[in-house]
Amino acid sequence: MTSTGSPRRTRWFTTSGADPNADHQVFLLPHAGGTAPAYQAWAATLPSTMEVRTLQLPGRQERLAEEPYTEVEPLVDALLEAFEAELDGRPYVLLGHSFGGLLAYRLSVAAEWNGLPAPALLAVSAWAPGLEPAAELARVASMSDDELLARVAQLGLMQEGATLDPATLASIMPALRADFLAAGSLREDGEPAPCPVAAYCGTSDPIAAPAGMAAWEDHCTDFLGAAEFPGSHFYFFEHTAAVQHSLVRHLRRLTARA
Repeated sequence: MTSTGSPRRTRWFTTSGADPNADHQVFLLPHAGGTAPAYQAWAATLPSTMEVRTLQLPGRQERLAEEPYTEVEPLVDALLEAFEAELDGRPYVLLGHSFGGLLAYRLSVAAEWNGLPAPALLAVSAWAPGLEPAAELARVASMSDDELLARVAQLGLMQEGATLDPATLASIMPALRADFLAAGSLREDGEPAPCPVAAYCGTSDPIAAPAGMAAWEDHCTDFLGAAEFPGSHFYFFEHTAAVQHSLVRHLRRLTARA
């Protein structure tokens, strides 16, 4: 089942002290099952020249009553409509981790297809086109809640063997399962991102191994390389400052050569 109805600007993206004088808009797209608050600290740690807007998908927290999307194409279509309403003429950056990286990539492609400005930079963490281990995502529909949580624990998002109370489980599982299903529904078309791409990954990631990041060379107009950090699939939270530093450095260089 997929959501219906018109996306709302105030519901899809959250901001913390939006600054219309910032040079760039930065859109953060969370991992599968992720929520906007997990990334809102970026607004305080990125330079003031960057205005942060964080995606909050249906089916979680204040959007819990909304049905989450289980297919990526209608999700990107709805996301594009909400995203377009956020653009105000400033250059922008799309940054996504894991499932958020997939969405950021497809959003950049959809933006070009629909005549919107391309991102100044697409920053993708722990995801690249054609990753073979990602094929397991399509099998989520047959997994029990315990099996799905065990898989998430193996990726490092939660402690292995941890248990959740029924209320917490009921609040997070629909969105988590839906995001995995949406990721598994992606049909690769080889479409390149219409902008420079910077990739990031953990050295021991079982899904997005460092070697897999080379796929971006064939899926963008300007590949800026892949930075590796110690850790598994969720290295991202341990090395946020380093990723931010790299992001700022890339953006400054791109701005200087424009």
